[in-house]
Amino acid sequence: MEQHARTDAYTDRYAARAAGMVPSEIRALFAVVSRPEIVSLAGGAPYVSALPLDIVGDMIGDLVAGRGAEVLQYGSAQGDAELRERICEVMALEGIRASAEDVVVTVGAQQALDLITKIFIDPGDVILAEAPSYVGALGTFASYQADVVHVPLDEGGLIPAALRETLDRLAREGRRVKFLYTVPTFQNPAGVTLTAARRSQILEICAEHDVLIIEDNPYGLLDGDPMRAMRADDPERVIYLGSFSKTIASGLRVGWVLAPHAVRAKLVLAAESATLCPSNFSQLAVREYLNTQPWREQIKNFRELYRERRDAMLDALETQMPGGCTWTRPAGGFFVWLTLPEGLDSKAMAPRAIAERVAYVPGTGFYADGSGRRQMRLSYCFPEPHRIREGVRRLAGVVEQEIRLRDTFGGAGSSIPNGVEAPGPHVV
Repeated sequence: MEQHARTDAYTDRYAARAAGMVPSEIRALFAVVSRPEIVSLAGGAPYVSALPLDIVGDMIGDLVAGRGAEVLQYGSAQGDAELRERICEVMALEGIRASAEDVVVTVGAQQALDLITKIFIDPGDVILAEAPSYVGALGTFASYQADVVHVPLDEGGLIPAALRETLDRLAREGRRVKFLYTVPTFQNPAGVTLTAARRSQILEICAEHDVLIIEDNPYGLLDGDPMRAMRADDPERVIYLGSFSKTIASGLRVGWVLAPHAVRAKLVLAAESATLCPSNFSQLAVREYLNTQPWREQIKNFRELYRERRDAMLDALETQMPGGCTWTRPAGGFFVWLTLPEGLDSKAMAPRAIAERVAYVPGTGFYADGSGRRQMRLSYCFPEPHRIREGVRRLAGVVEQEIRLRDTFGGAGSSIPNGVEAPGPHVV
């Protein structure tokens, strides 16, 4: 009876695509990391408390009181026209010249990913993605039954030579690549940034192979002078995704797609069938914020806050992590990508870390093929600096214990079955 209760009685009714819908490594941790005794270096939640919440609250109250009949009504599937104009001003900071007519407002950049995959991907189509890659994108690609092929990155971002080699190999195999998915600036999860020289090379390689590029850029404004977007140099090949989740507030769920005109038309139809229209309330709240608040100054405040937390994490890793561990040194964004010594397995180690009251995301969640056993993503965006240092101290203790177990039992502590290490990314 108990076994029957655990069985999904609807299994034979689901579509084939539902088989790829599984919880992400991050979502599986949520119930645990919310406990106050756990130092969570896992989730990528922005620190929204840094906003002037009283001022924002008054602004939203006045907006509803004065224009509630508009704010609380349906809107268009493409999104509010004035907000789309403001979005073009934001993108101009990264060198993009765009028309509001080619912008589609979405429910966060995550919906933008879903819509793009829906209109371009048939089951079995090939998508190229960085190794490692954003877990939310991999989940979307799996739900549409895409075949994800990874391309390695290093401290300079996606490796052009590896991209060319992969595209050449797939062409020889007669397999067409629908698009390359990349997070070029402060990449999630690796934290690295694609250099300007490599951006040009990747545009050239994709043009040679007639491959679209999906440029996902939620972190681009979060440190220093913004990098020039790839979209700025190839408007017809690059579909650009943006979001206000990191620069204003994630709970508003307002993102966007900038696409070539013909693609934009398809995206509007897909968006209409998915949600009818994005939240008018959220859109007009963002529009009012951009029109009335010093949003550029607020982004500078976020930059300083995240820079302080990043430095706390990098300093703690340098002083506390045992030998054999390596990690990326991001110039901005939210994440550090850490590689464990040979013979250790971040996924097997995770429950032991939770027992020591620290959480991270195992690297396997950021690969479509099960790689990343020696890697983990550490997030510094949300905890206070002193909590970050304490979390790293606890994590270092767990790693030291795992190393002792490996040395004593020949890898029994958290080794991969049969002693075979899964390949990790080309990241130091």
